[in-house]
Amino acid sequence: MNTANKITLFRVVLIPVFVVICYLSAPWAKWAALAVFLVASLSDFADGYIARHYNQVTDFGKFLDPIADKLLVTSAMLLFVEQGRMPAWVLLCVIAREFAVSALRLVAVDNGRVIAAGWSGKVKTAATMVCICVMLVFALPTLDTVCNAVILVTTVYSGAEYFSKNRDVINPNK
Repeated sequence: MNTANKITLFRVVLIPVFVVICYLSAPWAKWAALAVFLVASLSDFADGYIARHYNQVTDFGKFLDPIADKLLVTSAMLLFVEQGRMPAWVLLCVIAREFAVSALRLVAVDNGRVIAAGWSGKVKTAATMVCICVMLVFALPTLDTVCNAVILVTTVYSGAEYFSKNRDVINPNK
């Protein structure tokens, strides 16, 4: 197992650690949860960099890396839904977009085409990570509303852009 895959597995292991820490009521817990979330988030950039720059791209990494990312983000958002800090429908929009874009990519690959991540998808990811970090530290209703709006708008926009730019992939006449 190469270094990039070990980092991805490390991120997967951090997800339940993050969730457990979020349930603790100790005064330090929110800072520990933030630290674990940041380490997990930054490990995504590290494993991608190492995989590409040191020729460590594997099928295992291609499979596990996006799952790890989605599990990390979804676990944080599920906790916010449970706490009443994020409407479930916002999380549903995020999950629906992920399923839809993944399906679009599968159909594209089946047709011999690869859909690379667009800038709006990268903005969505960065905005979501920042908003989750903010919400982990500050439990303020107005700030939660702003973060939910940012997550929702960037999610919907990036999803719409993926489908707009690649609408030929799902040609109904094929």
